[in-house]
Amino acid sequence: MKSLAAFVFPGFETLDYFGPMEMLGGLGQETKIITVAQTLDPVASVHGQRIVPDAQISDGATYDLLLIPGGDTALQAAKDAALLAWLRDTSSKAERVMTVCTGSILLGASGVLDGKRATTNKRDFVATVPLAPKVDWVKEARWVRDGKFYTSSGVSAGMDMALAVMADLFGMALADRIALGCEYEWHKDSTRDPFAHLAGLV
Repeated sequence: MKSLAAFVFPGFETLDYFGPMEMLGGLGQETKIITVAQTLDPVASVHGQRIVPDAQISDGATYDLLLIPGGDTALQAAKDAALLAWLRDTSSKAERVMTVCTGSILLGASGVLDGKRATTNKRDFVATVPLAPKVDWVKEARWVRDGKFYTSSGVSAGMDMALAVMADLFGMALADRIALGCEYEWHKDSTRDPFAHLAGLV
């Protein structure tokens, strides 16, 4: 069983978190999900519902997997030196690191993605990627894998990326079973990105 740290911050985007959790939770036996935040206080999403963390970044725990959702407030979180240090340390020890939407910007601000290929939300792409200028940002991609790092485009793309991670870790048959159980049409082509065109990036 893999331990999965699902990081949340005030104002996190709801589907960025819960969509991948549905997929990464698998069949309940492959991953143990631990919600991590900066403190143990309940954390409100952008839509107001609150989630109670299981752990805080100061605990010093290590995890096999790390997920970082996005949200407009990720850009504010990227100014927190203690958080960036935690992201660097946790990422260095994790087997797989995943981001959704502007979660890629947050991780990029830590320096972890310097020199690596990554993608993020296409609607905010031009405005946000300068915050992590040493990342090799990919304009057209549903998600991007560079080694152990998986970064995805906006919101719903996180579910496709999460299934790709499950296929990587546990095999395609399991990932297909998860998608079928969710009645979800999984876009397996990571380069399929109509939103890059709609945003005028390509």
